[in-house]
Amino acid sequence: MSWRIANECAERRFGSPARKQIIMFLADKASDDGSGIWCSKGTIQRHTELGESTVKRTINDFLREGILIETGQRRCQNGYTVIYRIVLAKISQLESTAEPDVETGSTVDPVQSEPGRGSMVDGVRGPRWTPNHPKTIHKPPTRVDAREAAAEIEDLELENILSAYPEDRIRDRRTCLKQIAVAVKAGVEAEDLLLAVKAYAVETESYTRSKVCFADNWFKMRRWEKGLAQIQSNRKKALEAEAKGRASLADWILGRHPLCKHITRRQVADLLANKTVTPEQVRSAGLEV
Repeated sequence: MSWRIANECAERRFGSPARKQIIMFLADKASDDGSGIWCSKGTIQRHTELGESTVKRTINDFLREGILIETGQRRCQNGYTVIYRIVLAKISQLESTAEPDVETGSTVDPVQSEPGRGSMVDGVRGPRWTPNHPKTIHKPPTRVDAREAAAEIEDLELENILSAYPEDRIRDRRTCLKQIAVAVKAGVEAEDLLLAVKAYAVETESYTRSKVCFADNWFKMRRWEKGLAQIQSNRKKALEAEAKGRASLADWILGRHPLCKHITRRQVADLLANKTVTPEQVRSAGLEV
């Protein structure tokens, strides 16, 4: 259980009692960074005593709103349980439940607006607030600053890349995440690295487990470079095919080919944006600009 996550969720509005009850139950299972939540929807339903459809709908809403994300799977007797993470950056953006401070106006017989500070010894007053005043109770910070939010988003990207690796061959998560961070800082796009990991997972899906490399070694040896090279090659071929298709469409327009009637407005806009043809040439072919 994480008091930090529980306090953060308790002090935010989630829109309904059911949503608040479910997020508080999940917060009770989270680590201090919001991760490591594995409990089935059936477990949530039993403990919160809410309806099955309510639990499923609320979890799906949280995932769509970005309050929760899926970070992996954990095997269980019924197959697997999804592992969730509460996103603190999203929680901190929700409306607070705290009441604003209200200052009372002056009266004919003014009422003391704050507790007495006791007698003065050598001119030094007593404490401003009584011991049980809310402002004397120290709570963990309830807001995530921009720097912390950016770091959390970066951590989520690294976690997503690692979670795409074959689950039962993930070893030494800290080393893996460190190697992924090094690759990203060296200029590798996180999205491309994720695609390379997914490609390896698909490639080894039919392998025996002993033939699948452990994750820490795979990232240390930069074996993702093979997948990255293939991704870049496929991307280059796709761009070449796109350019070839654009050139064919331009030839149709310039030659006023009868097939020009099959050219869509989106294709016309693309040709104009790339300056492959001019608006006058498009109109001459009988197409709208």
